[in-house]
This record gives sequence, C-alpha cells and structure tokens, in this order.
Amino acid sequence: MGEQGTGRPRPGREYLHDALLFDDDQRLTEVAVPFLLEGLAAGEAAVVATTPRTAGTLRAAVGDDPRVHVLERHEVYRARTPTAITTFRRLAEQHRAEGVRRVRVVGEVGFGTTERDWLEWMRYESVINEALAAWPLWGLCVFDTQRLPQPLLDSALATHPHLVDGARRRGHNPGFVEPVDYVRSLPVPPEPLEATTPALHAPDVADFAGLRHAVAAELSASRAGPDLVEDFLLAVDEMVSNAVRHGLPPVSLRLWTSADRIVCTIGDGGPVWDDPFAGYGPAHGDDLSRGGMGLWLARQLCDHVDISTAGDGGTGVEVRLTVRLP
Repeated sequence: MGEQGTGRPRPGREYLHDALLFDDDQRLTEVAVPFLLEGLAAGEAAVVATTPRTAGTLRAAVGDDPRVHVLERHEVYRARTPTAITTFRRLAEQHRAEGVRRVRVVGEVGFGTTERDWLEWMRYESVINEALAAWPLWGLCVFDTQRLPQPLLDSALATHPHLVDGARRRGHNPGFVEPVDYVRSLPVPPEPLEATTPALHAPDVADFAGLRHAVAAELSASRAGPDLVEDFLLAVDEMVSNAVRHGLPPVSLRLWTSADRIVCTIGDGGPVWDDPFAGYGPAHGDDLSRGGMGLWLARQLCDHVDISTAGDGGTGVEVRLTVRLP
C-alpha cells in the first residue's frame, strides 16, 4: 500500500521549530513579543495563530501593531492535520511571492479533548519538522503548562529541536527525538468496534464497483449525512486502490458503524510498509499528475488514519479509517 513521503521539496532546510512552555502571561509575552518584533524589524512577517485569549494578550503587548497578523486558530489548526500543513505552506509561499523572506508564527495547537485526538497532533508536531523543512517559516509553538496535561507537555519537549528559555533560544534540545523515530514510537490506539462483528466484510475484494455499492448501502443506513458519506467513500476507494496497486492479494475490507463513528479497515498481504510521514502531502509534491494522493486525501477526509501490520506473522499492511458522526 506503499505511497510515501510528505510531498515536500528538498532544496534546503529552512524551517525553524521552537517551543516555549509558559505558566503565566508575563512569561509568554517576554518571549513571544520580542520574537515577533525582531522579525518585523528584520523585514519578516509576523503571524499569531493561537487561542483568542493568547492572541489578545500578545496583541495588547505589541500595542496592536497592525503588522502583526492574527489568524483564527480553527482556520489554521483545523480538525485534520494535513490541512494545517497545507495552510502554513501557502502562508509561506504567499509572503515569499510578496518579497518577504520569512514568516514568523506564534502557534498554539488545539489538541482536542481526547487522548485519541492528542495522538494526531503529537504526530503532527513531529512530522512538520520534515513536512515544512523547505519552507521559509520560523515557528514558536507555545504550551500553557497550567492548562495542558502532562503527556502533551512531554510531547512538546520531544518534538521541537529548540526550546526557548527566558529570552534565550537554546541550542539543540537534548530531549528532541528524530521525527522518524518519534512517529514510529506512537501507538496505534485500539478500536473497540474491531472486536465486534462488522456490518460488512469482504475478505477478498474483486468486484470494486460492487464493493463501493455495498459500502454506500451500509453508510446510508447510518447517521452520516450525504457529504460525510461521499467523503468517506472517496477515502475508502483510495485505500482499496492503493492496496490493489501497491500490495499483494488478498485485499480485504471490514466496515463498522455505530451511533458515534464509522470505522473501516482495508488490508492486503504485501510486504510491511513503514513510512511514518506518508500522507502528510502528495507523495510526488506539486506534480499531482503522478498520483500519490491517496493517503493524503484520506488524512484530510477522515478524523483518524492508522496504519499497522495486518497479519500475525508480521506481514501485510492494514489502514484503518475513522470518522466521527455529529
């Protein structure tokens, strides 16, 4: 099922990725405000993408300088992580086209309310070290130690190459874990529905049109609205196609529906495939004519995409797609 990569160009590494752990507004402003103002003095763009409260604190501290652009956090850190990556790439490209050599961003991720959601954004914080590597961005990610649970603070230390201590930017963060190792270390959460009888089970997919109709029929009986059904069907189509093109038979599919979510697993019997950055951008970058968009689309269309070994013998690949129902 082997699409690979983040779809990133690699002419050089430009992205800087720092973390600030703060416990009060004074600590936040004494670091983030000089970071923004020094960027403006150097002819760089300054952007804030945080909670409204944090944005208000920073706006007041810079005297409402109109050159500091405040973006709505939900417009940047949307529910699905590849969209956030695309947003930051476009932001950098837009400013570069205007002659601005770099964009400084004070960012504050919305990690969600469940440990399942946390995992997506913990993975994101690591992946962007690679996915944004060639873009002229300098991110200062801020983490409120009074509000965030300890696992997210631990993750901040593991996913940022540099920490900011007071007004000083440290050298290499000794707690930083290389993204390829960090992402591989994250668990694939168990899905309780997989222990139940699936609503649909196709152990050896051969009739693709028939399979799509069968999946659509099951989804139509769920609480899912028509737009969600179409998005999920597209994600399933892409993953089945990937399994057929890149894996080995048999290709299988299992589908579950419940009151609050839909889960579908697609597996194949091919060799184990282990690219922790897969699906965070088109596999072939901007050349979409070459394909390689399946996982990238699936990550944008589904709340969770999990990849694991399919068989007990350590062979095969299984992709699990999950969407929440409103």
